[in-house]
Amino acid sequence: MGNKDIFDEEDRNRIQVEYDELIGHLLRCNKPGDKELIEKAFNKANEAHWNMRRKSGEPYIIHPISVAKIVNREIGLGAKSIAVALLHDVVEDTEYTLEDVERDFGSKIASLIDGLTKISGTYNKENSSSLQAENFRKMLLTLSDDLRVILIKIADRLHNMRTLDSLPEHKKMKVAGETIFLYAPLAHRLGLYAIKSELEDLSFKFRQPQIYEEISSKLKHTEKKNIALINKFSLPIIEKLSQTGLQFDISGRPKSIFSIWKKMQAKNVPFEEIYDVLAIRIVFEPAPGIPEKTQCWNIYSTITDSYLPKPDRLRDWVSRPKPNGYEALHVTVMGPEGQWIEVQIRSKRMDEIAERGYAAHWKYKGDDSQESELDKWIKKVRIMLENPHEDPMEFLDEFKMNLFSSEIMVFTPKGFLVSLPKGASALDFAYEIHTEIGNKAIGAKINYKLNPINSILMSGDQVEIITSDIAKPDNEWLSFVRTSKAKDAIKNALRNDSKDSIQKGMEILDSKLKENDITNNNEVLKSLILSFEVQNKEELYSGIGMGRLNLDNLKKRIKKKPQNNVIKYWELKLIGSKKEKKEQEAVQENIDKNVPFLLRENVDNAEQSYEIAKCCNPIPGDEVIGYHSPEGTIIIHKPKCPVAIRIMSNEGNRIIAVKWAIHKLVSFLARISMTGIDRIGLVNDITTIISAELKVNMTKINISVNNGIFEGTIDLFVHHTKDLNNLILKISNINGIENVKRVEDFSN
Repeated sequence: MGNKDIFDEEDRNRIQVEYDELIGHLLRCNKPGDKELIEKAFNKANEAHWNMRRKSGEPYIIHPISVAKIVNREIGLGAKSIAVALLHDVVEDTEYTLEDVERDFGSKIASLIDGLTKISGTYNKENSSSLQAENFRKMLLTLSDDLRVILIKIADRLHNMRTLDSLPEHKKMKVAGETIFLYAPLAHRLGLYAIKSELEDLSFKFRQPQIYEEISSKLKHTEKKNIALINKFSLPIIEKLSQTGLQFDISGRPKSIFSIWKKMQAKNVPFEEIYDVLAIRIVFEPAPGIPEKTQCWNIYSTITDSYLPKPDRLRDWVSRPKPNGYEALHVTVMGPEGQWIEVQIRSKRMDEIAERGYAAHWKYKGDDSQESELDKWIKKVRIMLENPHEDPMEFLDEFKMNLFSSEIMVFTPKGFLVSLPKGASALDFAYEIHTEIGNKAIGAKINYKLNPINSILMSGDQVEIITSDIAKPDNEWLSFVRTSKAKDAIKNALRNDSKDSIQKGMEILDSKLKENDITNNNEVLKSLILSFEVQNKEELYSGIGMGRLNLDNLKKRIKKKPQNNVIKYWELKLIGSKKEKKEQEAVQENIDKNVPFLLRENVDNAEQSYEIAKCCNPIPGDEVIGYHSPEGTIIIHKPKCPVAIRIMSNEGNRIIAVKWAIHKLVSFLARISMTGIDRIGLVNDITTIISAELKVNMTKINISVNNGIFEGTIDLFVHHTKDLNNLILKISNINGIENVKRVEDFSN
């Protein structure tokens, strides 16, 4: 407990109140010994964390108790998982070891805690660029044993996000970026919809606080109106359903802030033009003897008797549940005030699976039931995890890609159903059937028509793969497969090919050197590596073995010494190294002090150089973050940029706070796109506003007219987002212009 007790009576009371609240509202903990196990875990954790505080100042033990509450009440796990949640930080943060856990609680709880404990020490795996990614991989390895580790980790992340305010800015960005990149999609894939939405909203709140507050206040402003609309909408449905004798609950809520923002972005419309902000949920107690699916369609029929449905917005997940186990019938109907309203129809069982995800999925799964799509997905992840060659960063990207929410269903010639991610090719299908079929694939019959193997499949396609014994995987194949199974198989085949090529290349080179009376040594190899401009010996041998590198004029290649360039390069490096070191130290000092790095005009003379990221092209006035690259340059991104989110989740320790300190001396390149109805003089009106009225310098105009519809982009230099917004506003007022928006990624 430490020498001196720094907790006062208020702290002790707070701990007791929180623990009593956990114990007083336990779910699914009715077995003998459950409460004793939880109490024992709490006492050990409380003792181990005694006198420790979180960044917020509250006693540390409050965090494990809060995680235990989420694990039990919001995810629906039992006593063992509650005990693990209470103990999840003891091994990492206290003197209580994994051996102590095993001695006191047994091997099962110890292995679960081990899965939750970060890798200690430095990670030195060759070619790995992220300890963060490797930690995530280690945690996922527990999928092979017990999914509860992932569920507890999601609960841990949810509580951390709920209490993120106490962290410094760059840490907030790191955690929020990692959350939207990995934890929210993972929660979604495991069917934890309420948690997934909250994680998305909280991440959005910290990454883009201004937009979050704006949408939040607009939702609050329309709250009373929405409640009245929900009541008005529900009354005829309640009346009709009550007449049938059905037991049901009906509730309404607005969609999450993040999903509203995503829709605003996708449709490029303001909040006021998002019409399906409201969702109504009907949860019914199934009547005995009638299939739940039939009852869902009966309720659908009752709703559409009162309100007109939107046919293209019907979502039937009762006939075929989502891969994460989600079952429901969604219908969008026209409400009483000309507003689209989404209605979700679920039985109580479906609702519990929707809210509690995987935990509830197991509760309702009988021993003789079929393997679900979720079980199949977990098998796929296990196969991914077993690949020892995968770099953690690559693995993370692969895993992220496999958290697909959109899937297609395709058929084999015999009618067997195969699930694939949206955008999968015929080659993905081939590898899904069998690795050897994939490796030998040369084409595909899609719906009886011959197609190349890179053809993208659509849901409902029937696919037959055509193979050849002489076919073999090619590097290009990696560019048109989506599934990790296909990527891993191709990489393995290429790796084996490469080994053969290296051996063959070594033999060819030795033979050629002997022919020319040259002794093979390091100097000769260095000359050839520089001459052929390859990275290393392996690439040299492999290129020779595959016939890509020609060994004619071998003597000339060895004599040709690009020494001057090499010396210049090293001289530059040596001259700059002290300065670089100084810059790195200055940046690190600012990170430690949580001082934002200032983005000034004269980049050449500044203490530290920075670059504007080409993927999102931020300009002064935009919210920005900095990525301190291994080369020493600070790269400036917008927080919502997909590249920035990926960096935050993989290399969060390299994210730094940055702030614009630019005056009107420097201009930044921006691009706007426009659409409208063409007329004579339209282009002249646009260019007059840009160059004459607003005195903005244009660099490139690209305009096309097709069937009277005008489309165009303009590249221009601006000083600040205010200038750009002013320009967009002025152009949008031109007669004929329908839409003007800023283009963020114009690197292509």
